[in-house]
Amino acid sequence: MKAPVHVAVTGAAGQIGYSLLARIASGQLLGPDQPVVLRLIEIEPAMQALEGVVMELQDCAFPLLNDIVPTYDLNEGFNKASWALLVGSVPRKAGMERKDLLGINGKIFTSQSKAIQDNAASDIRTLVVGNPCNTNCLIAMNNAPDIPHDRWFAMTRLDENRAKTQLAIKAGVEVTSVKKLAIWGNHSATMYPNYFDATIDGKAIPEVITDEAWFKKDFIPTVQQRGAAIIKARGLSSAASAANAAIDTVKSIITPTPSDDYFSVAVHSKGEYGIEPGLIYSYPMQSDGQNLSIIEGLDVNAFSQEKIKATEAELSEEKSMVSDLLP
Repeated sequence: MKAPVHVAVTGAAGQIGYSLLARIASGQLLGPDQPVVLRLIEIEPAMQALEGVVMELQDCAFPLLNDIVPTYDLNEGFNKASWALLVGSVPRKAGMERKDLLGINGKIFTSQSKAIQDNAASDIRTLVVGNPCNTNCLIAMNNAPDIPHDRWFAMTRLDENRAKTQLAIKAGVEVTSVKKLAIWGNHSATMYPNYFDATIDGKAIPEVITDEAWFKKDFIPTVQQRGAAIIKARGLSSAASAANAAIDTVKSIITPTPSDDYFSVAVHSKGEYGIEPGLIYSYPMQSDGQNLSIIEGLDVNAFSQEKIKATEAELSEEKSMVSDLLP
């Protein structure tokens, strides 16, 4: 048996955490032959709920689950972790301004990132799921200067999965037929699902779906507002689909990307495609199984450029709102 990999998850007793943990323990995150230690982090008032989650994980008798460490102590929670999935965050409440939300969560992610830097394994990689995830990731990355910038990611895979499904439904094909659909920018209502470069069964999507008005009036708004639509329908935010997207993201990072495809994740911008350096920005990405790289050289048309710059502007504004949290 391989040595177990320690995976830390914040917000472990929350809805997304509850949907996520059994999948990690069953081998869906790191592979069917990779034992794991789950390091489950919660706030102190949620420890009783977390105790119930631990009981359920124990009762599943997962062969790959080597150990479970439930804690509200960040240093213990991130100790030896090779992956940190930062799921927990404070949700936006009625009457709360975006700047207030960024400030509250910023302090949370500042303390978490310092604990990661001080306690995690040398190969630590961190995926931020808790919203606003791009800027939360930016804060965390900047408060852990000893960890390379290419070890920090913010999740936009949920948007990608949503977009692929909408395209597949419209075209009447299986979702696996949709390739090269990338999310650009912020995981927010400004993010841009770039359908121009995507394909269905190897054909450019605008050649398969010729209803140009549908893309602008239905497709893009549906993907951008899907989270709000789910809250309206079920009274709760996305949980199972968000957990699934976190699994998909990690798998795509650690698995070589097929030559006919790429995927979406927000990473530290170095100025690619004219985006402001230093932002956590979602690009079309590929992996060789060890390292990630941005797909470069894509022909970005005027419509896409407008959308790409709009979501960049929002991220730049968010960055300015949390400037006091960026060393």
